[in-house]
Amino acid sequence: MAEAFDWYEERLAGLGFEFLEQVALVQQQVEQNPLRHAVIYRNVRRALVRKFPYKVFYFIEENRVHLIGVVHVKRHPGFWQKRVK
Repeated sequence: MAEAFDWYEERLAGLGFEFLEQVALVQQQVEQNPLRHAVIYRNVRRALVRKFPYKVFYFIEENRVHLIGVVHVKRHPGFWQKRVK
């Protein structure tokens, strides 16, 4: 996320902060309703970040949400799948 923040800030001042706000909004939505998004791999779910080409991957275990990562949509899926149990 730090790299994405820097990249967006270099393009337009304030855009990096907007990116972080959108990711935080996704995190809040996931915490409020973790079952909202479909399972896409094993027990992993994916939420899309509005206005930015990023996905938030997470799983639910014992009533807790575990964030796997925030990944650019063009990144190879094997990157985050290695983090799944």
